[in-house]
Amino acid sequence: MSLIQPQLHDTGNEVSEEEAVNTVHEVEAEIREFVRRDGRHLRRSQDTTGELFANNVNSLVQRVAGTSLREIDSLLRELESLRDTLRNEGERVQRELTNYAALSQAAMNSIRVNAESMSQWRTQAEQTRSH
Repeated sequence: MSLIQPQLHDTGNEVSEEEAVNTVHEVEAEIREFVRRDGRHLRRSQDTTGELFANNVNSLVQRVAGTSLREIDSLLRELESLRDTLRNEGERVQRELTNYAALSQAAMNSIRVNAESMSQWRTQAEQTRSH
């Protein structure tokens, strides 16, 4: 910092150069102290502003995350419901296939019995004609 030299005017009050330099030093010291105090206030204000900013960002992240988490939970519930529906439908289809296989087997047995019966009737009818 440069030293400010006062310009001495002849005002009738004679001030020594040493007193003038001391006055300048005192003023500079007061300015430094003022800047130091004001600077601390500004730094505290910036720290507080930084904390407020961090809190606001944190709050925003929590709101966004909360919304996302609620959506994810909703999707999970929906997927679980679909899984249960698919499981139930799979079991139902399995029962239907089992019933169909049993019905198909019964139908084939019935057709075989009918075919054997018809074959026996034909054999008997041919035997009756030949006699």
